[in-house]
Amino acid sequence: MTLASSDRQQPSDSLTLEQSTWKKNSGIGQFWTWKRFQVHYKIHYVRAGAVTPQRPPLLLIHGFGASTDHWKKNIAVLSQDFEVYALDLLGFGRSEKAIAPYSGQFWSEQVHAFVQEIIGRPAIIAGNSIGGYTTLCTAAYFPESVAGVALLNCAGPFSGERDPKKPTNPLQQTLQYLRQDLFKQSWVHLLVFLNMRRRSAIRKTLRRVYSNASAITDELVEDIYRPACEKGAFAAFSAMFSSPPGESIDMLLAKMDCPLLQLWGVKDPWGYSETRRQKFLQHYEQQQEAFIQAGHCPHDDAPEWVNTALRDWALQLDVDSGKET
Repeated sequence: MTLASSDRQQPSDSLTLEQSTWKKNSGIGQFWTWKRFQVHYKIHYVRAGAVTPQRPPLLLIHGFGASTDHWKKNIAVLSQDFEVYALDLLGFGRSEKAIAPYSGQFWSEQVHAFVQEIIGRPAIIAGNSIGGYTTLCTAAYFPESVAGVALLNCAGPFSGERDPKKPTNPLQQTLQYLRQDLFKQSWVHLLVFLNMRRRSAIRKTLRRVYSNASAITDELVEDIYRPACEKGAFAAFSAMFSSPPGESIDMLLAKMDCPLLQLWGVKDPWGYSETRRQKFLQHYEQQQEAFIQAGHCPHDDAPEWVNTALRDWALQLDVDSGKET
């Protein structure tokens, strides 16, 4: 079911109004201690909006290399109708840069604990990119914490996509093994990390995945650059690339039973294709979709469309049953 499309009429909230709003109120930053077994982690989050018992709260989960700062254009607008939270996943943003067993399941434990301890009731969780994969993991493993799921160009493979074809040529087999072994080396991780965190590299990547060039500001680049310079950032980065892959998207969808909204940035060179969209529909038919003329991060690339589509869909959900009305 198509909920909205950004090639249609302009949403009710104008971009000019949203810009003035989010600059004034993008939430209050706070810290929470996530106690996972015997290890304690310092976690940053943002809260905005009044408690709305008749509606589920919204929880926003960023993508790789991003943070709660990436939701500035959404928090202030959505908090006019909802209690809104945004969470820095461990290893990102203002959260601790710890050496940990990073994975979608690991981060889903963080999200679940946050919902249980801080929010106190099931939330509609919206996630972008790897944050979308984490959101799927949370809905699959901890359904009691989830009232609904909104995916913004979700990362993660379907079954069979991550298994490369094995070469039959002995030389090609050797080269493939050497490449795989090379990327396990910490010094290679360091070279990749130092290159990726350069401001020029960040801006170059954003230009590839954003549709709206005016959204690529110096402030956005700094929001991504700054956490990568904090103590422990490289160790956390290296740990992420050393972790085993998680379950495939189709396996997670098979375990999920809640309303799903797909917010597709259709100009994303990484996470959108008709083939990928059809796979989601094949494995989870009961979903709504919105098609947005934006790239990999539609919430920041075209916030007015995402805010309208997410708000309208979330207002349809029954707070008690977690089902669409």
